[in-house]
Amino acid sequence: MRLAAFVLSAVALSAQAADYAGPLFDTHLHYNQEAWDGNTGPFPPTEALARMQRNGVKAIVANSRPNAGTQTLAAARETREAGVTVVPFVRLYRNRDDYTNWFRDETIYQMVQSELARGTASGPYRGIGEFHLYDSANANGPVAKKLVALAEQQQLAVLAHVDDVAIDLLMANAPSKGQALRLIWAHTGIGGAPVERVRALLERYPLLMGELSYRPGLTCAGGKLCPEWRALILQYPGRFLVGSDTWVNQRWSAYDELMQGYRVWLGDLPPATAQRIAWGNAAGLFGFR
Repeated sequence: MRLAAFVLSAVALSAQAADYAGPLFDTHLHYNQEAWDGNTGPFPPTEALARMQRNGVKAIVANSRPNAGTQTLAAARETREAGVTVVPFVRLYRNRDDYTNWFRDETIYQMVQSELARGTASGPYRGIGEFHLYDSANANGPVAKKLVALAEQQQLAVLAHVDDVAIDLLMANAPSKGQALRLIWAHTGIGGAPVERVRALLERYPLLMGELSYRPGLTCAGGKLCPEWRALILQYPGRFLVGSDTWVNQRWSAYDELMQGYRVWLGDLPPATAQRIAWGNAAGLFGFR
């Protein structure tokens, strides 16, 4: 009996999922001025890249305030040495004042066009954002409309920190009415849109992707996925991404913990699904493996 109990206990322990150990694609990374500040900040390129490297982060979507941060990572010798691929996005913010006015500021549209023409040392920009809409109605601002149309026309992804109402508005302003716009929903709705609402939006917009940093209600006991989120991810394994959202320096300080948190709940998914969310979905979105 004791032997049988021991065997059953060993089987149960072995059945517990190990943490995901494969590569990670950080699809929401900021390298803002306060992080590096011309290499004199607390997280110069060598330090930022060391954090990525020791956490198995092999690629990043870089978007920074101002765009000089992204340009720096894209050009750094250390980036290549760390084996990190930079997928650059044009961020709409030159400074903090732009957060609340970009959607109607024509100079933002001009800046985006200039950055797109300039490109980066790692290649052309692949997306626009992250941008914020604190009032959903501002998705109908004149510059917001022009940028959504530009993104779809040039096959750029859009990283949007918005609520579920703004998702519908942004999609409505796309030439395809949301059928061809590659929109990455930052935090999959940081305000906590119900899972059923997220499911409905995924069904309505075939290229909508959900990035999962800061997502309320995502994990439960032991850092594992809450049941309703696990069910949604298993239903749509090709539609979710992971990211660090290093919007303040405290997030850089906690980078190890953030990435380990993903590895815990990814390990509780079927291996093929975990690999897709950790790496494959983003790699496919940007055309590499």
